[in-house]
Amino acid sequence: MILVLRALGVGDLVTAVPALRALRAAYPGRELALAAPAGLAPLVDLVGGVDRLVDTAGLDAPVRPGRAPEVAVNLHGRGPESHRLLTAARPGRLLAFANAVAGFDDGPRWADDEHEVDRWCRLLSWYDIPTDRRDLGLRRPEPVGLPVGATLLHPGSNVPAKRWPADRFAALARALRERGHRVLVTGSADERALAGRVAEAAGLPPAAVLAGRTDLGALAALVADARLVVSGDTGVAHLATAYGTASVVLFGPVPPAAWGPPPDRPRHRALWVGEGDWPRWDGVGSHPTLTALPLDEVLAAVDEVERVVRVSGAVAA
Repeated sequence: MILVLRALGVGDLVTAVPALRALRAAYPGRELALAAPAGLAPLVDLVGGVDRLVDTAGLDAPVRPGRAPEVAVNLHGRGPESHRLLTAARPGRLLAFANAVAGFDDGPRWADDEHEVDRWCRLLSWYDIPTDRRDLGLRRPEPVGLPVGATLLHPGSNVPAKRWPADRFAALARALRERGHRVLVTGSADERALAGRVAEAAGLPPAAVLAGRTDLGALAALVADARLVVSGDTGVAHLATAYGTASVVLFGPVPPAAWGPPPDRPRHRALWVGEGDWPRWDGVGSHPTLTALPLDEVLAAVDEVERVVRVSGAVAA
């Protein structure tokens, strides 16, 4: 058995897809078990190649794969906690970044300024496992009665600082409707109230609010068949990249260098106002780097990615 630790969220899983595919190819006859939260199961099915999901959320509880793995792979972090969690499963071999605190020197050095996709590809390449950073695509789920060709606005984030202001999302929704877009507002169950405020301020009907009404598999289906996705730096942005769906991703306070769409994919645009002398932030609401991002710049980015889609036709970028 090959045990892979990635006990994080949606975006974290999608950025690890090239590494997971490389491990599947490197160990074709072994069971590939992924230690990740059980809620990601619909998305894991769309990755393909994973034989079993071991319910693991974070690093606070032991990983219980059922038997000692032949190889354990740390796609979670730099350690030492994640190294120790995998070592406790008693693997025959550990593939991970070197970490002196964990007493593990057999691996490459961690680099802080590395894109998340490239980070895990480099780790496996160090162990002579070939990777392809471009291999980000997910299997397209059946839409099963879900809207096709809609524009999805996703105003929420687990980190409130990463949320573009709700009134600006509402203004964007109004502007896109005037341009002929069918606008839907997505999000988690916890973000339903936020999505409702955006929709109400935009003059959208209650049926346009899908936040809390779709599971992860349905959300993936919506994104796969959407016209456009506009979101903050969150999991739905990575789904748009995986499906080649045109997207505009609003970054702040963290720049897009580590988590943004790959620069060789012109259907996806990351907006970031950059470093600056921002007003002192009180830790409440959107970070100043997001409040400084104007509506007209987002609309211009929408025009840009839609122009790319028209030129490229049906070929996903």
